[in-house]
Amino acid sequence: MSYENREYCIFNVNEIGLINFDQVCETSADTLRKSVDQTLTFVKWDGDEPPCIANLTTVVGKYTHTEMLAIMETEAWTVPMQMPE
Repeated sequence: MSYENREYCIFNVNEIGLINFDQVCETSADTLRKSVDQTLTFVKWDGDEPPCIANLTTVVGKYTHTEMLAIMETEAWTVPMQMPE
């Protein structure tokens, strides 16, 4: 599958209620991934930016698929694995 036209935006979790899940790839607030500290989340879409994104006031950035993969690998989004002793 090609993700060339897929875009992502990160925003504050207190704005989840502004998302129209018919306009993004996620299906509900329950399926959103959150940052480790639970303050940020993101949605993705293919093609033109959905109208509901314009309602968000806390957008941290808009990213490509490749950029988002790199962000998801950071400690802000992924808890480091603990090695057994």
